[in-house]
Amino acid sequence: MLADIPELSIVLPVFNEAGNILPLLEEIGAALKDVVLYEVVFVDDGSTDGSAAELGEAARRSAAVRIVRHDRRSGKSAALVTGFRAARGEWVQTLDGDRQNDPRDVARIWTAIQPIPETLGLVAGQRRRRNDGVVKWLSSRTANLIRRSMLNDATADSGCGFKLVRREAALRMPYFDGMHRFIPALVRRAGYDIRQEAIEDRPRVAGVSKYGFFGRLGVGTVDLLGVFWLMRRSGVFRATEIPAE
Repeated sequence: MLADIPELSIVLPVFNEAGNILPLLEEIGAALKDVVLYEVVFVDDGSTDGSAAELGEAARRSAAVRIVRHDRRSGKSAALVTGFRAARGEWVQTLDGDRQNDPRDVARIWTAIQPIPETLGLVAGQRRRRNDGVVKWLSSRTANLIRRSMLNDATADSGCGFKLVRREAALRMPYFDGMHRFIPALVRRAGYDIRQEAIEDRPRVAGVSKYGFFGRLGVGTVDLLGVFWLMRRSGVFRATEIPAE
C-alpha cells in the first residue's frame, strides 16, 4: 500500500538483476500488506541486462514503485545514497536486489521495534546462515573481524545488505565509495543507538554475484583506515534551539 507520505521506504539497489526484480516486489507486497505504509525505491545502477524492462513492468504493476536510474554504474554505496535522498519515509529499509534477504524479516522486525525509541538509528541484520560461496564467505569473515577490532562498532555482520535505518541518520553519513560496508559505525558516529536482529539469508536464484575476494579485501582495507580516522576525529553532540523570551 502507498500513502502520500509513507512510513517506510524500501531502497533496492540493482545492477543486472533481471529475474529477481518482479518476484522480490511480489514478496514485499505479500509481507508488508496491512503492516506498514511503504514505498519501494529501485535504484538501477546502470544495468546492461533486462533489468530496465523488468523495472518498468514493476512500476506498471504497483503504484508503490519508484525508479531512479544512474547514467552509469557507480557502485552500491552510490546507489544507496541515491535511494536515501529519494526516500520519503522517516525510515529506510535496504535490501539486496538478489532476493537473498527475506521481506518477511522486514515485517517481523518493524513490528517488533514499535514504538520506536527516539535514540534508535539503525537495526542491522545478522545472517543466521550464509548461502554464499567460499570466496565471499571468507572475505566477509575476514573483513568483519578486522573492522570490529578497529572500529568497535559492536556489529557482527556489517556487510549484510539488510538494514533498517532512520533516514535522518542516513543523510548525515558522509558519502564515499565503499561507505555501505561501514553503515553501523557511521550511524553510531552520528550519535544513534544500534540494534541487531537475526535474519534469514536465502540462496541466490537468478543473476550472479558481483564480488570477489581480493577486490573486497584490498579496497575495504583502505576504506577502513579512513573510517578509523573519521571515528577518532569525531564527537557526538546535540544542540537545542533556545526560544526567544
